[in-house]
Amino acid sequence: MLFNSLEYAVFLPIVFALYWIVPHKRRWLVVLLSSYYFYMNWNAKYLLLIVFITGVSYVGAILVEREKNTGRKKLWVGGVIVISLSILFVFKYFNFVSELITTLLNIASIPTSGIVLSLLLPVGISFYTFQAIGYTLDVYRGDVLAEHHIGKYAAFVAFFPQLVAGPIERTHNLLPQLKEERFFDYGQATYGLKLMAWGYFKKIVVADTLAVYVDKIYGDMHFFSGFARLAVIFFFSIQIYCDFSGYSDIARGTAKLFGVELMENFKSPYFSTSVREFWRRWHISLSTWFRDYVYIPLGGNRVSQLRNAVNLMITFLLSGLWHGASLTFVAWGGLHGGCQVIEKQVEFHKKEGKHKIPYAVKVVFNFLIISALWVFFRAQSFKDAAYMLVYWYQGLNNPVRWIMGGFGNLGIGAVTAVKLLLMILMLAVFDYISLKKDVINCIGKWKLPCRWAVYIGLIVLVFLWAPAESAEFIYFDF
Repeated sequence: MLFNSLEYAVFLPIVFALYWIVPHKRRWLVVLLSSYYFYMNWNAKYLLLIVFITGVSYVGAILVEREKNTGRKKLWVGGVIVISLSILFVFKYFNFVSELITTLLNIASIPTSGIVLSLLLPVGISFYTFQAIGYTLDVYRGDVLAEHHIGKYAAFVAFFPQLVAGPIERTHNLLPQLKEERFFDYGQATYGLKLMAWGYFKKIVVADTLAVYVDKIYGDMHFFSGFARLAVIFFFSIQIYCDFSGYSDIARGTAKLFGVELMENFKSPYFSTSVREFWRRWHISLSTWFRDYVYIPLGGNRVSQLRNAVNLMITFLLSGLWHGASLTFVAWGGLHGGCQVIEKQVEFHKKEGKHKIPYAVKVVFNFLIISALWVFFRAQSFKDAAYMLVYWYQGLNNPVRWIMGGFGNLGIGAVTAVKLLLMILMLAVFDYISLKKDVINCIGKWKLPCRWAVYIGLIVLVFLWAPAESAEFIYFDF
């Protein structure tokens, strides 16, 4: 069930009404059953995976809490991690590893054929697996107590607004909210609806519109001109941001309808002045998960510069692998890690004095780097990524023809170009103001005619500018 579907438009009001009608003691059941129904709409059989991982982490955390012997505590934690990651491996990484081993053996002149499993990747498996592992580690560390109510814990793992694409919630934030008695808050609910509307604009209007051009170029990049390739490199940067952050906004807005505050997953990432800052603003729930459960346990920055560089590289290589079973994803993660290692050494973005670099220049330069790295994320192979990054300049000897020909190649006329520009401008203004202010709250303080003009205008744009077909959320594949 997609957030941008008619089914969800029917599902959400029904669950909302049931949640606030039933007594507090039974609301966890409404959350759990609605979440399981929500997930079963993709593939009912894979509900068993969530139930199994929930059961393993539930039992494991209780055993960890009761165990006094440190060695056996580690054994129970290790067991939960191994079992959970084994399931993730089978469904997401087995074919990748099998093909990689087969390729290496063939290179070594050892003919072999790999084993390929015909398994559909369960939607959101990486998200709920990491959330369950994080909970077990939190109990092991003593940060939280183990939850003994299996139903409430299951609701925490499967909470439908963030089940399939995050944010990857922390135990101390989400679980208590699902257990505490909640009272309907009109202000919180209306804020949630406004946040959802902005999320739908980013997803349906911006991301899905740009997806048409991105898919066209990456589907046959050799056919298109240099400027068309360059434009699509930047289009994808905006597409993936609006697609993923749009999902997060809808998820957070939906949760607010139930009196639940999910963590903020994006904070104007393209206004970052370094790759390090970008990762403090992009997919925050994942970056902090790797920081707390991988980077810091490895030693973090409390070690030598060389060891710190190794820690960073390990963390980001794993982050790249988390995103997908492909060497291009691993390379994408490794390049992000490498950029941060270089930044720590050079401190380019922190130069002071007369050589101080203007903020706008640093933002643009960093956006160019991030956009170039996204090519490895989107391309199907290293060959395709290299082609996109190398052959964007074809025809640049005649700049006017290069640009106009590129727009024509993409099928973008004057009206469409203006529409795209307005979309991106609205997004940039919103994110820039968000650096210091809550835009939704600010608009809420305007006089009634003004703020309703904004709300209605946004809804009208969603209907007028939405493409004929809406695409699935990109991060559902992870």
